[in-house]
Amino acid sequence: MRCEEMIQVLEELAAQSMACSWDNPGLLVGWREKEIKKVYVALDATDQAIEDAVREGADLLLTHHPMIFKPMKKIDGGDFIGRRVIRLIQKGICCYAMHTNFDSAPGCMADLAAGRLGLTHCQILAPEGEKDGAAYGIGRVGTLPGPLTLRQLAQRVKEAFGLPFVTVYGDLGDDRPLLSCAVSPGSGGSMIQAALRWKADVLVTGDIGHHDGIDSVARQMAVIDAGHYGLEHIFVDYMERYLKERLGDQVQVVKAPVVFPAAVL
Repeated sequence: MRCEEMIQVLEELAAQSMACSWDNPGLLVGWREKEIKKVYVALDATDQAIEDAVREGADLLLTHHPMIFKPMKKIDGGDFIGRRVIRLIQKGICCYAMHTNFDSAPGCMADLAAGRLGLTHCQILAPEGEKDGAAYGIGRVGTLPGPLTLRQLAQRVKEAFGLPFVTVYGDLGDDRPLLSCAVSPGSGGSMIQAALRWKADVLVTGDIGHHDGIDSVARQMAVIDAGHYGLEHIFVDYMERYLKERLGDQVQVVKAPVVFPAAVL
């Protein structure tokens, strides 16, 4: 299968047109004519992920986060992004990213996260547009499967996403039941206002700053910060499964292991 054909398969799932205007998804390194026999799936195109792709003999490194965000004026091995681009080209590996288009597309990141939490009656937290008659957008807001305290929900988030820890903004000793929950995988500080407009009892997201967290609590909405990686690593398992189901034995798929980039001592 040529890279161009692989891109068509990925576009069927989450078209690049669904990405936010500031984003940079798509084919970032490589040749559209390249024959793709093995795909390595990772959340980020880190040095480790690239070396793992090299070791596995992959032809395509498929990631959620784009390796290149800003325009590059030169490809220099002394720069860490330049070094990664050079390494991929040297080894003949294409690099493709599915970022906010995967976040927004129906059935993808937001719906997957809501499903893990058991949310029902879900709505799009921050609508972005409509494609082929279906609305798409960032995050979801819905009803919890049953009344849960903040402590119980925090534990549920840990279990649902296999997390070693979460950071909670709110009173863990409060026994009042939470009913509505918003979830926005990734960096969700910008989703606080949307969650408040939906009158969510709690927002589950990542990368929440001190002031955003305490200000949200002051406005009667708790926040569970499960980490950027913590919520989005589900991309890897999902894409492995999707490609195997969609392509069968046409392409071999290998996925990166779950390795949390941060730890609390």
